[in-house]
Amino acid sequence: MTAETPTALSAWRNAQHQFDIAADRLQLDPGVRAVLREPARELTVHFPVQMDDGSVRLFTGYRVQHNLGRGPAKGGIRYHPDVTLDEVKALAMWMTWKCAVVGIPYGGGKGGVAVDPKRLSRKELERLTRRFTTELSVLIGPERDIPAPDVNTNAQVMAWMMDTYSMHAGYTVPGVVTGKPIALGGSEGRNEATARGAVFTIVEAAARLGMPLAGARAVVQGFGNAGSVAAKLLVEEGARVIAVSDSGGGVHAPDGLDVPALIRWKAEHGELAGFPGAQAITNAELLTLECEVLVPAALENQITEGNAAQVRARLVAEAANGPTTPEADRILAERGVILIPDILCNAGGVTVSYFEWVQDLNRDHWSEAEVNAKLKEIMVRSFGEVWGMHERAGCDLRTAAYLVAVERVAKATEMRGLYP
Repeated sequence: MTAETPTALSAWRNAQHQFDIAADRLQLDPGVRAVLREPARELTVHFPVQMDDGSVRLFTGYRVQHNLGRGPAKGGIRYHPDVTLDEVKALAMWMTWKCAVVGIPYGGGKGGVAVDPKRLSRKELERLTRRFTTELSVLIGPERDIPAPDVNTNAQVMAWMMDTYSMHAGYTVPGVVTGKPIALGGSEGRNEATARGAVFTIVEAAARLGMPLAGARAVVQGFGNAGSVAAKLLVEEGARVIAVSDSGGGVHAPDGLDVPALIRWKAEHGELAGFPGAQAITNAELLTLECEVLVPAALENQITEGNAAQVRARLVAEAANGPTTPEADRILAERGVILIPDILCNAGGVTVSYFEWVQDLNRDHWSEAEVNAKLKEIMVRSFGEVWGMHERAGCDLRTAAYLVAVERVAKATEMRGLYP
């Protein structure tokens, strides 16, 4: 089997295609390749939730465990109307490689519910979360599968999940989820971890490219947790953030945006539109702005065959999962655009989730400075390993990251063997 370019924007086919490229280069054993190319487990649940008006709605949710060779499954829970099993499988596979590329002892998992949480009341959201957690109780556990926040979920959702699981167990189990509130065993620095890790990799890449970040123009697509924090941290590195966007569109100011003011505006108004002193811009236009650093921090399949030739950034840093399709990867590489792949760039979140899990298991608590120092050490080391592979193998950074990650998971799979 060799890598074939996907014909549709299927996240799962894209994930398999990216794996196939690495598997071809590594000349993986066919049996190991077959195991790693598919998820180990896929759970689909259809569960009822009572709404505030007394009616009952049926929701569909998923949890996928891609690989458990290097440890328990780890991966977020997302609430979004477009969640599908196909998407969750891709995200679970990407989590396997993400954990492996930064060397933390987890396999990949992911979950989600097809729902628009903005249309639910707080009590409806809580009932949905608790019922979904009960459905997942056959899979999750601190030594088995540890969920975390993802798109449209947060520390409060994790608190409800932890409490529900603990009520079933009969005692408090803080290590069953990460991304919890500090008061319930959460880690300092977890909220900023994905963005902070991404910026650590941007700093490393910029240094190797001889590209000063001071004064560099940065564009951020997506202004949720990862995007807003990344924008703030880039400004702290001296960059000039000239455009940002959310699901409703974006704002652009060639001389630079006031990022703290933007964060306050978004909190007050629920959207970026109308921010004073900036002009409106679409998400499509934002991706093609001339800049030094482009940070896709939204959803999958944003940079595609249709727009990759118009991307004018020198460095693309994937703070989101799967924002670039394989065909777009090829176009960007041919044009000399350096891309820091998602499985490395946004691995700061799962790395600090690992720190949280370790703290919970040991009933310990680390300072934010200690967490950030440990995160920087892992991200800088991992970037160096991927960059070294990139130079040795003569390939783009995504392929290099996959070569590092897939080889680690394949070795674990081979050494463990087959049972029975």
